[in-house]
Amino acid sequence: MLLTIDVGNTHTVLGLFDGEEIIEHWRISTDARRTADELAVLLQGLMGMHPLLGMELGEGIEGISICSTVPSVLHELREVTRRYYGDVPAVLVEPGVKTGVPVLVDNPKEVGADRIINAAAAVELYGGPAVVVDFGTATTFDAVTARGEYAGGVIAPGIEISVDALGVKGAQLRKIELARPRSVIGKNTVEAMQAGIVYGFAGQVDGVVARMARELAADPEDVTVIATGGLAPMVLGEAAVIDEHEPWLTLIGLRLVYERNAPRA
Repeated sequence: MLLTIDVGNTHTVLGLFDGEEIIEHWRISTDARRTADELAVLLQGLMGMHPLLGMELGEGIEGISICSTVPSVLHELREVTRRYYGDVPAVLVEPGVKTGVPVLVDNPKEVGADRIINAAAAVELYGGPAVVVDFGTATTFDAVTARGEYAGGVIAPGIEISVDALGVKGAQLRKIELARPRSVIGKNTVEAMQAGIVYGFAGQVDGVVARMARELAADPEDVTVIATGGLAPMVLGEAAVIDEHEPWLTLIGLRLVYERNAPRA
């Protein structure tokens, strides 16, 4: 089986693939202070509970694919693969790794690995042109051309960042639960803030994607819009432009990249 690890700024998502099917997944907090040994213990604790894997660390894992937006965590995961999974082929997404996605930006090295991985998965699943909207620490919009090229994107503050900022900067505001309010017109401060977050971000998605689609294709209706990321469910029912929701888009992309780069048996 293939273990995929997507390290984001706030959360790390792990997925276990049996062929093309994801059969298990876990979400943990990203902590840049964790050492390779701590990460190995955490992985053993999670995977040791799965009935298809053995109790020994690495037993049943035939490959590992990793991408990270946090360099220090990538460094420690590299050490994990070396020390604890030495016999398991591992692909760490970094410059030089084949993704199958040409990157048409001024400095390709500036683009987060997860965004290129998402583009690869979007092309494989839906074809181009496409826009991937990833609701994470930041809300990112990534444009994929009809030829499967990464054309660039948009980066906006994420939902949780916005909630935290309101609570810190607003003298009479506080951090709130991320939930849909009863209506757009809030009847109290909490509902008013929830409405601003849910419907404000939905409006942002509709507006940004509409502009991107006009640049990507002669007919904007030809552009497939894919939502992913842990906070995507917050706006799925409100953003009109979203065509598909694929919560495991990055993990699927990691599987594809592993298949393109892993040594052949």
